[in-house]
Amino acid sequence: MRLLIVALALCAFTASAQRMTGVEPAEAKAGDTVTAKGEGLAKPDVDTFYVTDGKTDLKCEVVAQTATSIQFKVPSGIKPGRWALMVHTNKDQLIEQPVKLTVN
Repeated sequence: MRLLIVALALCAFTASAQRMTGVEPAEAKAGDTVTAKGEGLAKPDVDTFYVTDGKTDLKCEVVAQTATSIQFKVPSGIKPGRWALMVHTNKDQLIEQPVKLTVN
């Protein structure tokens, strides 16, 4: 019985977790519009979107948002390099994703 409860709780947690699986296009420049794809990305779950290089977090303007994608503008003034995607959730969590965007 305990195992069943733990399994159900784990399923409920993973079903609502924010996860990104890719970004299109994979390369962009400041001002470009890019789409991150994944799960659990709807507005009720994700309230802010960032790119980060591990030292600097840059907030992005969200253009469109669904449960499976976030379309955003690459911030002006961003330095060239590989940037990870990061979300701020309604549970006040910052979650850095393994998906990378290359900025030229």
